[in-house]
Amino acid sequence: MAKGGAAGARSRARELLVQALYQMQIADHDLRELRLQFKARPEYQGVDKEYFDAAMTAICTHIDDIESSLDEYADRPIEQLDPVEKAILYMGYHELEVVIAVPYRVVINEAVTLARRFGAEDGHKYINALLDRASKKLRPVEQNS
Repeated sequence: MAKGGAAGARSRARELLVQALYQMQIADHDLRELRLQFKARPEYQGVDKEYFDAAMTAICTHIDDIESSLDEYADRPIEQLDPVEKAILYMGYHELEVVIAVPYRVVINEAVTLARRFGAEDGHKYINALLDRASKKLRPVEQNS
């Protein structure tokens, strides 16, 4: 069943964002090139454009900081992870840290859903565990309510 409305547009934006972040790693495209390519795709018309653009800019601009932060929660160096899982973690961590209006459980659920769809067989378990650990530090008030 397809999601409609704002929630569906945000989910579609997350999916497109993960694809762009994957491409960034594989093809070494910069933010400008990724923006041009992904805004030209037909799928872009059905996404939450404001979310996609803001998240893409923030993640690409702060990728080193995000990787450094993810290293705190990971049991292995981030560079050893599969590019799909890394892309999902970049997005999920960014959302936990910056997009406070989205409940942490929604952030983790969306990331797990994307990992099940695009990632390795058990990659969703790793995504879930790592983002859950990060949410305890980034969203302590939410965790305790």
